Amino acid sequence: MDEPPDPNAAVVRKFRMRPERAQALVRAIAADTGKVIIGDHAKRRMEEREISDIEVYRLLQTGHVMEEPYQTEHKEWKCKVTKKLKGNREAGVVTIILKTGMLFAQTVEWEDLQGASR
Repeated sequence: MDEPPDPNAAVVRKFRMRPERAQALVRAIAADTGKVIIGDHAKRRMEEREISDIEVYRLLQTGHVMEEPYQTEHKEWKCKVTKKLKGNREAGVVTIILKTGMLFAQTVEWEDLQGASR
C-alpha cells in the first residue's frame, strides 16, 4: 500500500522572476555600459532601424520590463525592455541577463510595428 506524502518533505518550486526584479537588474547592470554586450544580430537590426548604441544603452538604463522574464536553456533570464525613443516611437531590446553579471542585447525592434516586419 502506498504511503501518504510526507508533509515535511522538501517541495521543489520553479523559481520565477518578476518583471520588476528583471527591470531593476537590467537597469543596475546597464549603468555600466561596459557590462552590455550588443550581439551581431542586434547590431544589424540597429543599423536597419537607425537606432544608435547610445539609445540602446539609455533604453536598458531607463526602460521597462512589462512581461514576465523566462529562463533560457542555459538558466539565464531573458526579457524584453521597452521605452519610447525618437518622436514617440517605442523600441524594444530583447535582453539576456547573463550569469556573469553582464547583459546580452540579442535584438532590437520597433514595438509600434505590430504584425509588420520590425
